[in-house]
Amino acid sequence: MHTTLTSKGQVTIPKHIRDALHLEPGCAIEFRINREGEVVLTRPSELRDEDDRFERLRGKADVKWRTDDLMALLRGDN
Repeated sequence: MHTTLTSKGQVTIPKHIRDALHLEPGCAIEFRINREGEVVLTRPSELRDEDDRFERLRGKADVKWRTDDLMALLRGDN
């Protein structure tokens, strides 16, 4: 199957490929070129597996600190 590149550099991913990769509008995808020069489309679940090791550990604190309280704690103020 082939598709045509638009003037904006866009292509349509064929439906059977979107269905096989469970791609939906708004999904993050990545294009790569492998050693053989082929373009590889990576689905979102594969992107998460390859994330930076620190990215997996990042989170969000659930404690609401006031700046003055946090600074006092860090400085060792009583």
